[in-house]
This record gives sequence, C-alpha cells and structure tokens, in this order.
Amino acid sequence: MARNSSDRPVDGPVLTVGVRVLVRRSTGADLIGEVVEDYEAVTDPGGGGHGWAPVHRWAVALDDGRLVFADTEDLTIDPGFHRSAPNPNPDPDSAVRTPGRHRGE
Repeated sequence: MARNSSDRPVDGPVLTVGVRVLVRRSTGADLIGEVVEDYEAVTDPGGGGHGWAPVHRWAVALDDGRLVFADTEDLTIDPGFHRSAPNPNPDPDSAVRTPGRHRGE
C-alpha cells in the first residue's frame, strides 16, 4: 500500500505535484485542478508560517485558471487520474486540445 507524506496509508495514487485533485471548501462548490507545488518545508513547526496567517501545504492550479492553496485534508485525488509517459514523437494532428481559445483561431 502506498503512503502519502503524512505516513497515512492510502489506496491508489499518492498526493504529490502533478496529481489532479478535487479541492473541497466549506463554502461554495468543489473545485478541480492540478497540484503545482508542495510547501511541506514551511508548514512544519518552525518552517516560517505565522499563527495569524498559516501556510497551506499545497498550491493547486484550478481548471478555471485560478491558483488556490489548501491543506492535505481539503484535497481528494481524482480516482481517474493517471500519468502516462510523454510521447517522444507527438503527432500535431492527433494532439488533445485543451478548452479555451488557441492561437490562430
């Protein structure tokens, strides 16, 4: 069984940079995005956080373009997430298009 950084057993993927997650907030809708940074070093006691402005461990780039910060207990790993090795010879005609506007369109 895999373990996450807090040494709690987890099934499936481990919470780390690059993983797709669901961010749960006490108010509003759940948010979906990708973990882009882990601030574990500054969340540990004596790591530089302040009692009046605690540091949240994870930075998450949301699908809507915003950046949010969350603690481990606020995140759920997307069970459908999997990362495959990059294609060394990508075919530009078969590339997956991301939502939004693209240059030349």
